[in-house]
Amino acid sequence: MTIRSLEQKAGAVVREIEQVIVGKRETVRLVLAAFLCNGHVLLDDIPGVGKTTLAKAIAKSIGTEFKRIQFTPDLLPADITGTSVFSQKTSEFEFRPGPIFANVVLADEINRATPKTLSSLLECMEELQVTVDGITHVVPKPFLVIATQNNIERRGSFPLPESQLDRFLMRLSMGYPDKKEEVTIIESQLSEHPIHNVQPILSRDEILELQAAVKEVRIDPCLRDYIVEIVSRTRDRSETELGASPRGSLGLVNAGRGIAALAGRDYVLPDDIKSIAVPVLAHRIIMRPEALVKGITAEKLVMEILHEIPVPVAYER
Repeated sequence: MTIRSLEQKAGAVVREIEQVIVGKRETVRLVLAAFLCNGHVLLDDIPGVGKTTLAKAIAKSIGTEFKRIQFTPDLLPADITGTSVFSQKTSEFEFRPGPIFANVVLADEINRATPKTLSSLLECMEELQVTVDGITHVVPKPFLVIATQNNIERRGSFPLPESQLDRFLMRLSMGYPDKKEEVTIIESQLSEHPIHNVQPILSRDEILELQAAVKEVRIDPCLRDYIVEIVSRTRDRSETELGASPRGSLGLVNAGRGIAALAGRDYVLPDDIKSIAVPVLAHRIIMRPEALVKGITAEKLVMEILHEIPVPVAYER
């Protein structure tokens, strides 16, 4: 599949999702870019702005198997990965797959599960496999985890550990719609929810072709140096306790390729990297308490670093 056809098909998916998600085209494009480069997304925002609806709309528009896991404090690892059950018929233990064995998995309110349960996601998100009773089971491809959490409620929730946050390619927020968009949302749901009208635009095989096409997008050596310089500075700043890991550098490369492909280009521009630096890096940085007291967040720090580093002017097309 060519980059041009990728742009056209991805555009059709975005338009289909916009029947449901009003005024959030950039967020939709970023989630789709993450999917195209085999990344996972954390939607971190207040309740009621459409996080779960966005995940459902994406799953329906790409025509793949969708499973939802509602995270609660009493959820067990086996409730996610599956378990072995003794079969009276065969007199053997048989593996019963859990809901993680789907193409698009919605991990709803992920921060309500205990750390023990969250740890069961680490292997499948990174290695695309699950090990149960010493036996490894491969999850289906393509595979995308869209997790949601609201950043208001603290009671009954558990902060995601850094190792879990690092597995997400991007952390995104939806935000409030403006007044005109909110009126449109109300009008669209007067008779029925528009999610029921979303039609599959892509098949499973087409998605795999799109993902293969994204891997062919070129990134100039000077842009690779630019990415490494950005990530390195997150580790050197006095405001940070812990900077982004090399996984952050790889995330910028992959997400930059995805953004370039959605724009119909087979090469990455510096602006592609700058546009996804905050969603890819901010959740991987731990700020010092004194910096947070001064109002310096990880997002602001990444923006400062982008302003400090000269943008490469020579790159290969």
